Amino acid sequence: METLRARLEKVRAEIDAAARQAGRAPETIRLMVVTKTHPTETVAAVLAAGARLLGENYAEEAVAKITALNAPQAEWHMIGHVQSRKADLAAQHFQAVESLDSLKLATRLQRFSAEAGRILPVFLECNVSGEASKFGYPAQTASQRDALFREVEQILLFPNLQIRGLMTMPPFFDDPQKARPYFAALRALRDALRQRFPQADWRELSMGTSADFPVAVQEGATLVRVGTAILGARPPKNE
Repeated sequence: METLRARLEKVRAEIDAAARQAGRAPETIRLMVVTKTHPTETVAAVLAAGARLLGENYAEEAVAKITALNAPQAEWHMIGHVQSRKADLAAQHFQAVESLDSLKLATRLQRFSAEAGRILPVFLECNVSGEASKFGYPAQTASQRDALFREVEQILLFPNLQIRGLMTMPPFFDDPQKARPYFAALRALRDALRQRFPQADWRELSMGTSADFPVAVQEGATLVRVGTAILGARPPKNE
Protein backbone atom coordinates (compact mmCIF):
# COMPACT_ATOMS: atom_id res chain seq x y z
CA MET A 1 0.00 0.00 0.00
CA GLU A 2 2.78 2.41 0.87
CA THR A 3 4.51 1.66 -2.42
CA LEU A 4 1.31 2.49 -4.28
CA ARG A 5 0.82 5.65 -2.26
CA ALA A 6 4.43 6.62 -2.90
CA ARG A 7 3.99 6.16 -6.65
CA LEU A 8 0.89 8.32 -6.59
CA GLU A 9 2.72 11.06 -4.72
CA LYS A 10 5.71 10.83 -7.08
CA VAL A 11 3.49 11.33 -10.13
CA ARG A 12 1.65 14.19 -8.43
CA ALA A 13 4.98 15.82 -7.61
CA GLU A 14 6.05 15.55 -11.26
CA ILE A 15 2.74 17.10 -12.34
CA ASP A 16 3.23 19.96 -9.89
CA ALA A 17 6.80 20.56 -11.09
CA ALA A 18 5.76 20.60 -14.75
CA ALA A 19 2.90 22.98 -13.97
CA ARG A 20 5.13 25.42 -12.12
CA GLN A 21 7.69 25.27 -14.93
CA ALA A 22 4.93 26.34 -17.32
CA GLY A 23 3.64 29.05 -14.98
CA ARG A 24 0.45 27.12 -14.23
CA ALA A 25 -1.32 26.45 -10.95
CA PRO A 26 -0.75 22.78 -10.04
CA GLU A 27 -4.21 22.47 -8.55
CA THR A 28 -5.75 22.99 -12.00
CA ILE A 29 -4.43 19.62 -13.21
CA ARG A 30 -6.13 16.38 -12.19
CA LEU A 31 -4.50 12.95 -12.08
CA MET A 32 -6.48 10.02 -13.45
CA VAL A 33 -5.28 6.54 -12.54
CA VAL A 34 -5.90 4.21 -15.49
CA THR A 35 -7.06 0.92 -14.01
CA LYS A 36 -8.08 -0.96 -17.16
CA THR A 37 -7.52 -4.75 -16.94
CA HIS A 38 -6.42 -4.45 -13.30
CA PRO A 39 -8.48 -6.51 -10.85
CA THR A 40 -11.02 -5.02 -8.48
CA GLU A 41 -8.67 -5.58 -5.54
CA THR A 42 -6.05 -3.36 -7.16
CA VAL A 43 -8.60 -0.63 -7.80
CA ALA A 44 -9.69 -0.81 -4.17
CA ALA A 45 -6.06 -0.35 -3.13
CA VAL A 46 -5.73 2.64 -5.46
CA LEU A 47 -8.74 4.28 -3.84
CA ALA A 48 -7.39 3.51 -0.36
CA ALA A 49 -4.11 5.17 -1.37
CA GLY A 50 -5.95 8.39 -2.11
CA ALA A 51 -6.85 8.29 -5.80
CA ARG A 52 -10.31 9.47 -6.76
CA LEU A 53 -10.38 9.76 -10.56
CA LEU A 54 -10.22 6.41 -12.39
CA GLY A 55 -10.08 5.62 -16.10
CA GLU A 56 -11.36 2.47 -17.76
CA ASN A 57 -11.31 1.28 -21.38
CA TYR A 58 -13.75 -1.61 -21.48
CA ALA A 59 -17.36 -0.96 -20.53
CA GLU A 60 -18.38 -4.36 -19.21
CA GLU A 61 -15.17 -4.84 -17.21
CA ALA A 62 -15.54 -1.38 -15.72
CA VAL A 63 -19.19 -1.80 -14.77
CA ALA A 64 -18.30 -4.99 -12.91
CA LYS A 65 -15.70 -3.06 -10.88
CA ILE A 66 -18.00 -0.09 -10.30
CA THR A 67 -20.72 -2.39 -9.02
CA ALA A 68 -18.42 -4.50 -6.86
CA LEU A 69 -16.64 -1.56 -5.24
CA ASN A 70 -19.69 0.65 -4.72
CA ALA A 71 -17.30 3.51 -3.94
CA PRO A 72 -19.15 6.86 -3.93
CA GLN A 73 -15.85 8.74 -3.61
CA ALA A 74 -14.66 7.42 -6.98
CA GLU A 75 -15.15 9.30 -10.25
CA TRP A 76 -15.10 6.93 -13.21
CA HIS A 77 -14.27 8.08 -16.73
CA MET A 78 -14.66 5.97 -19.87
CA ILE A 79 -11.52 6.53 -21.93
CA GLY A 80 -11.69 3.62 -24.39
CA HIS A 81 -13.57 3.34 -27.64
CA VAL A 82 -17.29 2.92 -26.99
CA GLN A 83 -19.05 0.46 -29.26
CA SER A 84 -22.56 1.57 -30.16
CA ARG A 85 -24.07 -1.52 -28.57
CA LYS A 86 -22.41 -0.64 -25.25
CA ALA A 87 -23.37 3.02 -25.21
CA ASP A 88 -26.01 2.29 -22.59
CA LEU A 89 -23.36 1.06 -20.14
CA ALA A 90 -21.21 4.14 -20.75
CA ALA A 91 -24.13 6.52 -20.32
CA GLN A 92 -25.49 4.95 -17.16
CA HIS A 93 -22.40 4.06 -15.13
CA PHE A 94 -19.68 6.65 -15.79
CA GLN A 95 -19.28 10.22 -14.57
CA ALA A 96 -17.83 11.17 -17.98
CA VAL A 97 -17.13 9.68 -21.40
CA GLU A 98 -13.85 10.97 -22.84
CA SER A 99 -14.01 9.02 -26.10
CA LEU A 100 -16.91 10.59 -27.98
CA ASP A 101 -15.85 10.30 -31.61
CA SER A 102 -18.98 10.39 -33.76
CA LEU A 103 -22.44 11.86 -34.03
CA LYS A 104 -23.80 8.31 -34.09
CA LEU A 105 -22.31 7.60 -30.67
CA ALA A 106 -23.46 10.99 -29.36
CA THR A 107 -27.01 10.18 -30.45
CA ARG A 108 -26.97 6.91 -28.53
CA LEU A 109 -25.37 8.46 -25.45
CA GLN A 110 -28.05 11.16 -25.51
CA ARG A 111 -30.78 8.54 -25.70
CA PHE A 112 -29.50 6.46 -22.81
CA SER A 113 -28.58 9.46 -20.65
CA ALA A 114 -32.09 10.81 -21.09
CA GLU A 115 -33.57 7.44 -20.17
CA ALA A 116 -31.42 7.43 -17.03
CA GLY A 117 -32.43 11.01 -16.21
CA ARG A 118 -28.87 12.29 -16.03
CA ILE A 119 -26.55 14.80 -17.65
CA LEU A 120 -23.46 13.11 -19.08
CA PRO A 121 -20.22 15.10 -19.39
CA VAL A 122 -18.37 14.20 -22.59
CA PHE A 123 -14.99 14.91 -24.14
CA LEU A 124 -14.49 14.84 -27.91
CA GLU A 125 -11.71 12.41 -28.77
CA CYS A 126 -9.57 13.91 -31.52
CA ASN A 127 -6.98 12.13 -33.65
CA VAL A 128 -4.45 14.90 -34.14
CA SER A 129 -1.72 12.54 -35.39
CA GLY A 130 -3.61 11.05 -38.32
CA GLU A 131 -2.71 7.50 -37.29
CA ALA A 132 -5.08 5.00 -38.88
CA SER A 133 -4.85 2.82 -35.76
CA LYS A 134 -6.28 5.53 -33.51
CA PHE A 135 -9.91 6.36 -32.87
CA GLY A 136 -11.14 9.94 -32.69
CA TYR A 137 -12.25 12.75 -34.93
CA PRO A 138 -9.59 13.40 -37.59
CA ALA A 139 -8.45 16.97 -37.12
CA GLN A 140 -5.36 17.59 -39.20
CA THR A 141 -6.76 19.41 -42.23
CA ALA A 142 -9.11 22.35 -42.63
CA SER A 143 -11.78 20.12 -44.18
CA GLN A 144 -11.52 17.66 -41.28
CA ARG A 145 -11.88 20.47 -38.77
CA ASP A 146 -14.89 21.83 -40.67
CA ALA A 147 -16.50 18.39 -40.48
CA LEU A 148 -15.80 18.27 -36.75
CA PHE A 149 -17.35 21.70 -36.26
CA ARG A 150 -20.50 20.58 -38.07
CA GLU A 151 -20.86 17.61 -35.75
CA VAL A 152 -20.24 19.77 -32.69
CA GLU A 153 -23.15 21.97 -33.78
CA GLN A 154 -25.38 18.90 -33.63
CA ILE A 155 -23.98 17.53 -30.36
CA LEU A 156 -24.59 20.85 -28.64
CA LEU A 157 -28.30 20.39 -29.32
CA PHE A 158 -28.44 17.25 -27.18
CA PRO A 159 -29.82 18.33 -23.77
CA ASN A 160 -28.37 15.40 -21.81
CA LEU A 161 -24.80 15.69 -23.09
CA GLN A 162 -22.46 18.36 -21.76
CA ILE A 163 -19.24 18.95 -23.68
CA ARG A 164 -16.35 19.52 -21.29
CA GLY A 165 -13.35 19.53 -23.63
CA LEU A 166 -11.09 17.35 -25.76
CA MET A 167 -9.07 14.17 -25.38
CA THR A 168 -6.23 12.75 -27.48
CA MET A 169 -3.66 9.97 -27.56
CA PRO A 170 -0.53 10.97 -29.50
CA PRO A 171 1.91 8.47 -31.01
CA PHE A 172 4.28 6.79 -28.58
CA PHE A 173 7.84 8.10 -28.61
CA ASP A 174 10.86 7.07 -26.57
CA ASP A 175 11.56 10.80 -26.32
CA PRO A 176 8.46 12.42 -24.76
CA GLN A 177 9.43 15.79 -26.23
CA LYS A 178 8.41 14.45 -29.63
CA ALA A 179 4.81 14.30 -28.40
CA ARG A 180 4.78 18.05 -27.71
CA PRO A 181 3.49 19.13 -31.17
CA TYR A 182 0.48 16.84 -30.82
CA PHE A 183 -0.42 18.24 -27.41
CA ALA A 184 -0.02 21.77 -28.76
CA ALA A 185 -2.25 20.85 -31.70
CA LEU A 186 -5.02 19.68 -29.38
CA ARG A 187 -4.79 22.89 -27.39
CA ALA A 188 -5.00 24.95 -30.58
CA LEU A 189 -8.03 22.94 -31.71
CA ARG A 190 -9.68 23.53 -28.34
CA ASP A 191 -9.05 27.25 -28.65
CA ALA A 192 -10.64 27.29 -32.12
CA LEU A 193 -13.68 25.40 -30.86
CA ARG A 194 -14.00 27.75 -27.90
CA GLN A 195 -14.00 30.74 -30.23
CA ARG A 196 -16.56 29.16 -32.57
CA PHE A 197 -18.81 27.75 -29.83
CA PRO A 198 -18.44 30.00 -26.77
CA GLN A 199 -21.65 28.62 -25.28
CA ALA A 200 -19.92 25.30 -24.53
CA ASP A 201 -17.52 24.49 -21.72
CA TRP A 202 -14.13 23.73 -23.26
CA ARG A 203 -12.09 23.80 -20.07
CA GLU A 204 -10.72 20.24 -20.20
CA LEU A 205 -7.74 18.91 -22.14
CA SER A 206 -7.27 15.23 -21.37
CA MET A 207 -3.83 14.34 -22.66
CA GLY A 208 -0.62 12.78 -21.42
CA THR A 209 0.12 9.27 -20.14
CA SER A 210 2.90 7.61 -18.17
CA ALA A 211 5.23 8.12 -21.14
CA ASP A 212 4.82 11.88 -21.54
CA PHE A 213 2.52 13.51 -18.97
CA PRO A 214 4.99 16.25 -17.84
CA VAL A 215 5.18 17.51 -21.43
CA ALA A 216 1.39 17.38 -21.70
CA VAL A 217 1.08 19.48 -18.56
CA GLN A 218 3.49 22.04 -19.99
CA GLU A 219 1.26 22.22 -23.09
CA GLY A 220 -1.95 22.80 -21.16
CA ALA A 221 -3.32 19.43 -20.03
CA THR A 222 -5.95 19.72 -17.30
CA LEU A 223 -6.21 15.96 -16.86
CA VAL A 224 -3.47 13.35 -17.32
CA ARG A 225 -4.13 9.62 -17.63
CA VAL A 226 -1.46 7.59 -15.84
CA GLY A 227 -1.47 3.83 -15.37
CA THR A 228 1.87 2.05 -15.63
CA ALA A 229 3.84 4.65 -13.65
CA ILE A 230 1.55 4.01 -10.68
CA LEU A 231 0.33 0.43 -11.04
CA GLY A 232 3.20 -1.18 -12.91
CA ALA A 233 2.80 -3.43 -15.94
CA ARG A 234 -0.78 -3.92 -17.00
CA PRO A 235 -2.15 -7.48 -16.86
CA PRO A 236 -3.59 -8.83 -20.12
CA LYS A 237 -7.28 -8.36 -20.77
CA ASN A 238 -9.37 -11.44 -20.13
CA GLU A 239 -11.17 -12.42 -23.30
